[in-house]
Amino acid sequence: MEETKQEFKPRLGLLDATMIVAGSMIGSGIFIVSSEIARSVGGAGYLVGMWVLTGVITVIAAVSYGELSAMFPRAGGMYVYLREAYGPLIGFLYGWTFFTIIHTGTIAAVGVAFAKFTAYLLPAVGEENILFTAGDFQLKASQLVAIGVIVLLTWINSRGVKEGAFLQTFLTIVKILSLAGLIVCGFIWGADSAVWNANWQNAWSLHSLSIGNTDGIVTTALTGLAFFGAMAVAMKGALFSSDSWHSITSIAGEVKNPQRNIGLSLLLGTLIVTVIYVLTNLMYLAVIPLPEIAFAKSDRVGVVAAEYIFGASGTTVIAIMIMISTFGCNNGLILSGARVFYTMATDQLFFKKAGVLNKASVPANSLWMQCTWASLLCLTGKYNDLLALVIFGVLIFYVLTILGIYILRKSRPDMPRPYKAFGYPVLPALYILVASALAILLLIFESQYTLPGLIVILLGIPVYYMAMRKAA
Repeated sequence: MEETKQEFKPRLGLLDATMIVAGSMIGSGIFIVSSEIARSVGGAGYLVGMWVLTGVITVIAAVSYGELSAMFPRAGGMYVYLREAYGPLIGFLYGWTFFTIIHTGTIAAVGVAFAKFTAYLLPAVGEENILFTAGDFQLKASQLVAIGVIVLLTWINSRGVKEGAFLQTFLTIVKILSLAGLIVCGFIWGADSAVWNANWQNAWSLHSLSIGNTDGIVTTALTGLAFFGAMAVAMKGALFSSDSWHSITSIAGEVKNPQRNIGLSLLLGTLIVTVIYVLTNLMYLAVIPLPEIAFAKSDRVGVVAAEYIFGASGTTVIAIMIMISTFGCNNGLILSGARVFYTMATDQLFFKKAGVLNKASVPANSLWMQCTWASLLCLTGKYNDLLALVIFGVLIFYVLTILGIYILRKSRPDMPRPYKAFGYPVLPALYILVASALAILLLIFESQYTLPGLIVILLGIPVYYMAMRKAA
């Protein structure tokens, strides 16, 4: 497309913004990660509690971000907030990590999940179909499916923000209704009072579950540091499933009345998803015995629930639901992420071409750069490894961003704040405390994943100074 120096045009209303928030959050995690949570904490009470706690701190973060989005209602989101609070280096480190692992890694992980469940309906495109081998590298049909869907969504979003937002709104409404239908059908057709009572019999007994040498389930009580480690591992998956709620802040320049609609969409979107996630897990507990939740094949607890509810056709039902869910999730991620790289480019901290809008007033070059790197990450094909890399970096920058509210209140007390963080200073401080503790625990208990993520963040420091020298 012909490139011009046009400005972003505000074309998105409150419904579009809310659907971008909710749609970017709901992907494949709600159908998968409850298994790991159940294995980590054991009791049904703690399983639901992890989702409730995740929802609460996510909503706290969202309503806190409302203040920043109202202060800086333009493209870039967290990159802009961190730059304004701490200076260009911290802003760049976020943008660098956002591009290398956080955002593109999430896009790749969701693309891989889409491909995995597509293989239920079309086995020929599964992981077992290896198309090419060179040493340790294997090109699988599923990887091409993941890349193909990322390319398709990038092309759609390069046509204009309204096209991408329309698709996002439609898909998000479809998957919310689909999840609501699954929950209702589960309680009506699949619920078993004996299963429910058994699952809640020792609901608050904190213990980990594992398979013993004789295929029996081994229960291990959790005390001391092991207790905190188990909680951190359990929350990791729930947090990833609730991540990307801030995507709308990256496209604030394209939202009508952003001072009002950004903050309100963050609140509404996170609340909707939190309620759906908690109800989904209550449905799981009404339908599936806890050991089967914990040890569902490949952690696909959603598949097990659908089989209990719909019988043999359950696999097909859930596969279609997850395909719609992950497709819509990736559309929201692709739509929003490119705006961060666009803003970095205008600050001369990213490739110059990324800072140009096409005739549809979207950063097409930035979209295709994002697409290229996410596609390369898809070639790893390792969903769980991608998640672990992503969540640690996410937590660090979430904490810094919320802390930035306090810094800006002191450094720029007279700056207009059309909306102020709800519950300030207590609720934002609570989020900082919980998220910081979780990041430290993950660094201790999952260092094989979190240390590489920390190294990537630190590598951004020399890259920043090289970029600054070049810009000078």
